[in-house]
Amino acid sequence: MTVPTLAVQELGRAPGLPLLVLGPSLGTSTILWEAAAPTLAEHFRLLAWDLPGHGESPATTDPFTAAELAEAVVAALGVVGAGDEPFFYAGVSLGGATGLELMLRHGGRVRASAIIASGAQLGDPAGWRERAAKVRSESTSSIIIPSAQRWFAPESMAAHPDLTGRLLHALQNADDESYALCCEALAAYDVRDRLAEITVPALALWGRHDVVAPEAKALEIAAGVAHGESAFIERAAHLPPAEQPEATAAALREFFARHTDGVQP
Repeated sequence: MTVPTLAVQELGRAPGLPLLVLGPSLGTSTILWEAAAPTLAEHFRLLAWDLPGHGESPATTDPFTAAELAEAVVAALGVVGAGDEPFFYAGVSLGGATGLELMLRHGGRVRASAIIASGAQLGDPAGWRERAAKVRSESTSSIIIPSAQRWFAPESMAAHPDLTGRLLHALQNADDESYALCCEALAAYDVRDRLAEITVPALALWGRHDVVAPEAKALEIAAGVAHGESAFIERAAHLPPAEQPEATAAALREFFARHTDGVQP
């Protein structure tokens, strides 16, 4: 097993609040959650992690799977002193895939999970391998324009120019080999046949304009797990926490409050 090293950042640290772990989308960093964090921090202690070679996480040359990313998240929580603490989880795209793997592998620790703009399987494996090859030969700079087109709803870049620009810079700054390895992890990722094993309460949340993980992906998760439900975010595509931070934070608060004890919406 290859367990990459992940960096974790505190986005809200009020004592006594339950822990919420936040996961990123491919090509982004903890920047993805910055706009939603102030609202969420009123109700949770926030820890956000970066993918290998993204944000503050070190680059890697060793292949890994989504399941191994889940193990890396657990290991990273141990490093920052949350090794035994139960937690809520919310992750976007590849971070959402990691969330499903966390519920499969560490369901006893995950109190409830929001799988955002993601699915039990994502994209075409050949397409992911082609993107990995393109980034290895031409760098992540070569995919900025198509990524922006997938990531954001039509009005998002105009509404949040600073944040969307910083997210695109995070993509440009990501380590090429680490990004390619994330693509290959997505090419191999498929837990559709294991959804019924998940008994942790799960919310599948999608952006109305998302073409990467559209409604059908969310409904598949909600129907497949033991305690699933789905919801959507208007005026968002593939990065709801950045595009519609208030609506995303509200959906998370409401879901976690209904499915666990001791969390106020």
